[in-house]
Amino acid sequence: QVQLVESGGGLVQPGGSLRLSCAASGISFSDYVMSWYRQAPGKQRELVAEYVDSVKGRFTIARDNAKNTVYLQMNSLKAEDTAVYYCKADYRFGPVAYWGQGTQVTVSS
Repeated sequence: QVQLVESGGGLVQPGGSLRLSCAASGISFSDYVMSWYRQAPGKQRELVAEYVDSVKGRFTIARDNAKNTVYLQMNSLKAEDTAVYYCKADYRFGPVAYWGQGTQVTVSS
């Protein structure tokens, strides 16, 4: 059974930091491209990547193949970063993808 379990979300003040984790099981982790998405209330789910203007210079993504885990380090958080954050696993060799259940990040004073 494939599971992607996100953790590390919560309430943080503007300017603060959080590190999200996504632990994968049931897949050969190195065969998958791991990515992060987020969905704010009333908005479409969007890709969170280091090159995306809205998070450039503030968010970094790292993966640890030994731990089957991908991380999203979020610094200098803003209110507009408030969203449910999801990790996604895309199989490198075919049209197979899995999503985690999401973790809530709320940036508020």
